[in-house]
Amino acid sequence: MIDLPLDRVYHWEKTRPDEVFLTQPTNGILRDWTWAQTMDEARRIATYLCSKNWPPGSHIVIYSKNCAWWILAELAIWMSGHVTVPIYPSLTHQSAGQLFEHAEPVACFLGPIDATDPAHLELPAGIEIIRFPSIAQPDHAQSWDEIVKASQPLTTNPKRGADEIATIIYTSGTTGTPKGAMHRFLAFPYLAQAISQVAGERRHRQLSYLPLAHIAERSLTETAAIYHSWHLFFSESTATFLTDLKRARSTVFFSVPRLYAKFQQKVFEKVSRSTLDALLRTPLAKTLVQRYILRSMGFGDVQFAASGSAALPADLLQWFLALGLPLTEGYGTTETGITHTSPNGESRPGYTGKSTPGVEAKISEDGELLLRSPMNMVGYYKNPEESRQLLTEDRFIRTGDLAEITSDGWLKITGRIKEQFKTSKGKYVVPSKIEALLGSHPAIENCLVLGTNKDAPCAIAVLTASAIRQASTDTGRRELEQSFEELIENVNAKVEVHEHLGMIVLVRDHWTIDSGFVTPTLKLKRLPLEAHYAPLISAAMEHGKRVAWST
Repeated sequence: MIDLPLDRVYHWEKTRPDEVFLTQPTNGILRDWTWAQTMDEARRIATYLCSKNWPPGSHIVIYSKNCAWWILAELAIWMSGHVTVPIYPSLTHQSAGQLFEHAEPVACFLGPIDATDPAHLELPAGIEIIRFPSIAQPDHAQSWDEIVKASQPLTTNPKRGADEIATIIYTSGTTGTPKGAMHRFLAFPYLAQAISQVAGERRHRQLSYLPLAHIAERSLTETAAIYHSWHLFFSESTATFLTDLKRARSTVFFSVPRLYAKFQQKVFEKVSRSTLDALLRTPLAKTLVQRYILRSMGFGDVQFAASGSAALPADLLQWFLALGLPLTEGYGTTETGITHTSPNGESRPGYTGKSTPGVEAKISEDGELLLRSPMNMVGYYKNPEESRQLLTEDRFIRTGDLAEITSDGWLKITGRIKEQFKTSKGKYVVPSKIEALLGSHPAIENCLVLGTNKDAPCAIAVLTASAIRQASTDTGRRELEQSFEELIENVNAKVEVHEHLGMIVLVRDHWTIDSGFVTPTLKLKRLPLEAHYAPLISAAMEHGKRVAWST
């Protein structure tokens, strides 16, 4: 018999009541919750939710940055017989409002959010708001602490069926309006096994900071912690992130390629790549240098690090491996859960691991990755037509990813079907492959490859802060241009002739969530970016240079 998530929390409540489960900083002051305290507080909130007599399976939103109360709220929602609907805290007020309208919740747990001051937040009428202790507004919201004080803990251990809907997870919206993937309770034990394949079943410490509204953080952080009693720490803010990470002494760390690149850039701001490479080749210095750099980044105790959400450039992966960080990649989608991880932390650059327990993977005739497992979503909420289109006749989900599977079962993602474009030569180009090669350049913070109906692919490269400073002098500018000329040559030597990069345009812009160019999970929104930079590309091409500047 497979344990569902509530079975696990009841187990830890009984067997490890005094073991610390959650640690939350507030204004620099730490608060711990043991398993007994966790369940006592969640049970009191569950009692309150039950008292509202909402229909079973009602939707309850969690709209907050990651925090201990986020986890407590989800447990209370589940124990009271309802469905959790997390919403990204970085969404604009308008985008969040659209999801509220679509999800039709009866209540919302509200905490700190990025886009709007909670005091000015306007939610659809009729929704009850319960504010976490980390915010003081809005005044008309119910207070979490007051509910806890006034309610008795639920005395029973409610059960939820394996096929009941546990949560609706919205896609990040790279291709348009987010869709709500409905997931059963049965998905969670398989998500836990996916993480166990790489991290083992021992108890870990982890800092939770990527949005819990995303399938990856929900799996690698919350689900793994619930199933294996990990100790979860939370970050108070961006400003305190490094302090929070060092305090947690994380043994597991998860991030996305863009943030790993930022960690690398911070190192290069203090020591040049050539100097560091020389030190790492020196036997007497190597261990000391590795230990110093990893500890300075907060990775000193990490036993397993993972990257997901997008392809991790092979050079970046190998750089971290050379530092001694056990970094691997994984694969999953909002619709399928986490389906591929690296067994026992084995790392193979360019590959995202092997199928996790219960997962069937195959490649269609046109190269698309198809997946089937108990983690597959039930369907998109209120969108039966797109749900049907996503499934093959034998109930495999069409991922939209182009992929290869080796004879020994390792998965390699080669691109997105919808992101392919055709040049004027009539040949298809997969931009993600070229972008991964460009991403290894230390002066590039972000990049986009485009070229529909053009003679050759072109790239827009966002410069790092240090590169922008370097470009402020004539000498520095020339050095940068030369390094990008060499980058084009190196990239073109590794791709097919029809994929050869024609030019790179260097820009000083910042691609952010607020600008509409990046999703809450830091994926690029290609259509808005291509539309925005089309005039710039056309103007740069008229000059005939391989390396051009936006201004």
